[in-house]
Amino acid sequence: MTADASSPPNVLIIGTGLIGASIGMALRESGVTVWLADTDTDACRLAASRGAGELFDSAKTPDIVVVAVPPHAVPDVAARSLALYPDATVTDVASVKAAPLARLRGLTNDTARFVGGHPMAGREVSGPGGARADLFEDRLWVITGNAGAEPRRVDDVRWLAKKCGSLIVELDAAEHDRAVALTSHTPQILASVLAAQLVSADPSDVAVSGQGLRDATRLADSGPDLWSQIIASNAPEIIAVLDKIGVDLAEIREALAEVSVVPEAELTDAIDPVRRLLERGNDGRRTLPDKHGGAAGEYEIIPVVVDDKPGELARLFAAAGEAGVNLEDVRIEHTVGRLRAIIELDVSPTMAPRLREVLAAGGWQIRG
Repeated sequence: MTADASSPPNVLIIGTGLIGASIGMALRESGVTVWLADTDTDACRLAASRGAGELFDSAKTPDIVVVAVPPHAVPDVAARSLALYPDATVTDVASVKAAPLARLRGLTNDTARFVGGHPMAGREVSGPGGARADLFEDRLWVITGNAGAEPRRVDDVRWLAKKCGSLIVELDAAEHDRAVALTSHTPQILASVLAAQLVSADPSDVAVSGQGLRDATRLADSGPDLWSQIIASNAPEIIAVLDKIGVDLAEIREALAEVSVVPEAELTDAIDPVRRLLERGNDGRRTLPDKHGGAAGEYEIIPVVVDDKPGELARLFAAAGEAGVNLEDVRIEHTVGRLRAIIELDVSPTMAPRLREVLAAGGWQIRG
């Protein structure tokens, strides 16, 4: 049975970590029958208790198998699933595609029923305890079909992604790995490298850190075991990105070394490489798509001081709603040692005066 049949397919999820359990929860909300399997029985039971599905037993026959295990384990688990369930579509959700697919082809000739996938969503927590049914809502789900995949198997994976609320993008495995090396894997490395410098830093230096450091190191909370496997599995593509970054860093270092010894009259020329990199960073930042999927929008930022107590955020958002102003984005910057925070509200420049007026009338303290 495939996704175009009259009744919804039964789905077996192998691996009940954050992604696997979240897929189960999303499918269950759509009325799909989901079964769960994991070598970690505690994780499997926790996922089941949170509504991700029912525990699997060998008497059941899945129509779709989702392999939600680390990249290095995908080929073995996928090959075994193809052998055990000869009528099922098998897909995976690993964040590296080319190397696991190549290894799978070395394990079995029966890859016509295998279609790779990668939901572009996650959190800085791991395990089924952090799973959410809405994790994939309006997020990209990359489908990386292999050359010999049957079209109806690709349709099954499209159905799966849509049931989870995702937007589908189709790439080949090499394109996918090159893209995520730049947009996901290297940012993880850079965040961890920066955060690692704090371990041996003088505590008094760390004490003056602001929101910028927290933003830049957010990804460093990710699980080392899984991420070391992901990074190793996509090593060639990551190396290519790191090499380019290394060239930029070397140029910046050389410029800074020169700045420290040149006369003040020559300072402008000496720091020009630094300025050029910052300008390229501005340009690169603008290439990121906004929440609507197009070019990044130009928003006005309205910083509002909010007391750290229950109900204040809700009251602020309600004030914006009553003013008829849509909040395009929201960021929270906590004030160290004080029970308040700065809430940065991104709004359309045409609506910013209206929101400022309403908030001021409501007694909110606006910065800037």
